[in-house]
Parts: sequence; C-alpha cells; structure tokens
Amino acid sequence: MAHKFTRRTLIAGAAASLLPLPALATGVARNNISSFARQHWRDHFETLGKGAIVCDTTSRALHYWNADGTDYRIYPTSVPKTEELTKRGYTEIVRKKVGPSWTPTASQMERFPDWKPVAGGADDNPLGSHAMYLDWPAYLIHGTHDTRKIGRPSSDGCIGLYNEKIAELFAITEIGTQVRLI
Repeated sequence: MAHKFTRRTLIAGAAASLLPLPALATGVARNNISSFARQHWRDHFETLGKGAIVCDTTSRALHYWNADGTDYRIYPTSVPKTEELTKRGYTEIVRKKVGPSWTPTASQMERFPDWKPVAGGADDNPLGSHAMYLDWPAYLIHGTHDTRKIGRPSSDGCIGLYNEKIAELFAITEIGTQVRLI
C-alpha cells in the first residue's frame, strides 16, 4: 500500500529532521540545565552546623543542606565572568535582605563609570528580589531579574539564582549557615 503524503505528515517530518540526532535516538534533549552532579556535605564540611551551602562554579550549581541533613536541594546559578572575579573558600551568611538595594563597587565604577545605584525592589536591580550577604565584602548570593544569566558566567563575583529560587532558599537559610565556594 502506498503511503499518502499530506501536509500534516510533511510538516511533522520536517520538524523531526530539525531535532539533534541524540534527541531522536533517546527522545530527550541533551544540555539539560538540571543535570548537576549530587554533592555530599561531608566532602566539604566537618559538621552541618546551622546548615551548609556549596556553590560549585564549574557546574554552576548551588547545593543546600539544612541543619539535620534531611533537606538537600540543588539550584542552577550564574557564576562570576572571570577567574579574577571568582573568590573561593569558606565563608558564611552574615545578613539577609528582602528587596536589597545595589550600589556598584569601586572596581565596577572604574570599569563602568555610567553605572548608578539602584533602589531595592526596582525591576532593573541586579540583586533581584532577595540577597544573602557573605562575610566577604561585596560577595552575595542573590536573585536576578535577568533570567538569561542563570547557567552562565555572568556576574562580577556573586552567585545568582532565579528570583523564585532565591526566595525559597532565603526562607530556609539561617544567618550563620556555612558556605563554601569551589
């Protein structure tokens, strides 16, 4: 029996030809942002204390554990643009702020003299809706209104999350939570 070509089969065939070969073979698209490797807090900290966060700049993921280790979450992040802007080591959350205001640092003003401070809650605020301040000056874990930045090297040193994800993390993270950037 001869196969009848219709407009519908022609369009479906053309659409299928545009899929990458691995997607055709498995039915699943590659490059999934949620394909992070799980971490274990014991690989980074002696105890959980008030909780623990590991920011992995290579996989662009933030790993969170609560104080008793029963809650483990992974969030996609933005990371610093360059190695020079990337700080690594141990720190902790020292302050939290809903609707943080943003002021460019001295080094940012040298590179971008037209940048101006942005009020908390503004749509163009680079810190998004929530910020958690580390005990390193000018380094934060914060939200972003620019969702294109997540999953890429796009910050001047901070770790950025989608606004809805930083709000979730903000709600469950205590002041004094230990943080490691790797």
